Amino acid sequence: MESAEKITGTQICLLIFSFVAPTVILVIPGLMSTISKQDAWITILPAFLIGALTIMVMTTLSKRYPGQSIIQYSCQIIGKWPGKCLGCYYIYSWINFDFVILNQHVQFINTVLLMRTPSIVISLTLAILCGIAVYMGIEAIARVNESLSLLILVLLIPLLILMLTEADPERLRPILSKGIVPVLQGSIFPAAYLSQFFILGWLIPFMNQPNKATKASFISLFTISGLLAITIIPLIMVFGPLTKKLTFPVLSVIQYVGLKGSFERLEALAVAIWVMGCFIKISLTFFIICLSLGHLFNIKRYKDLVIPITILSVLGSISIFVNYSTDLSSYLNYTYPSYALLTHLVLPLGLLLIDSTKRRWKKSVH
Repeated sequence: MESAEKITGTQICLLIFSFVAPTVILVIPGLMSTISKQDAWITILPAFLIGALTIMVMTTLSKRYPGQSIIQYSCQIIGKWPGKCLGCYYIYSWINFDFVILNQHVQFINTVLLMRTPSIVISLTLAILCGIAVYMGIEAIARVNESLSLLILVLLIPLLILMLTEADPERLRPILSKGIVPVLQGSIFPAAYLSQFFILGWLIPFMNQPNKATKASFISLFTISGLLAITIIPLIMVFGPLTKKLTFPVLSVIQYVGLKGSFERLEALAVAIWVMGCFIKISLTFFIICLSLGHLFNIKRYKDLVIPITILSVLGSISIFVNYSTDLSSYLNYTYPSYALLTHLVLPLGLLLIDSTKRRWKKSVH
């Protein structure tokens, strides 16, 4: 780790917001509605608890091993070789995540803006920009994101207000008509994304005041959960049962409002939000992959890995799914939620329990 790079509590709050919020708001409302239907907005509550638990686990581990990433302190907790195996798994999971996000970006742009543009061109243009950002360092990414995250918020607010013009509150009823079970089942989708606070395991060591990580993370969690709530509720009030059938529900409602109202082509704002969010998300993913490889294999400069990771990401993004739309939808519906919760929450929680047990055992011995 290059200790000269430092980020503030405010920057880490905004980084996590940009990393999680655009994908959560533009993609998962449809997934939430698949099981929970009109009660999809209630699923945010158990998902919030998962996000909070993830924050507590990651910040507790970082306090116990200051200045180290999860790749480094895993070896101290469970031993050198088991720790390296876990590190390899984390690198694999981030590379896979990188491929999926870039592929998702390609599909979104092909659906909304550039229908005939080859996938590799869309993937390559964003990947090159992200690679440059990572080469500039985490501090540069954080500074750029300060402007982008505020711009994302500014663009979101008018869209959310316009969504209310076509809303019908009756579509939210009946509440809990089939009990709490469908709500808990549907909450796995937002919980999987809110567990992405797992990224703290790599970002906290770069903070100039690590003790502010918990507060900054919870501010980000409250903001993301609040935005998700005021997005999903109008969506259900506009589309009702149709919400679950839409790949990009927010985009659909924006297009609908744009055609019915005084404004046209409002989806350009959704595209801007998506591209800015993806830029930060993929830049941070590149950074984490390079940093993790550096820590695992004792490479002094993680920036030396940026070019090969960028090339790998582009190739992987266009080849990860055979049938883009169907395979991606299947992955997001059936594979990612359980896979994310295992990787982002269960494994770090296991590390924390093992570390706590070892510390108690040492105290009892002495």
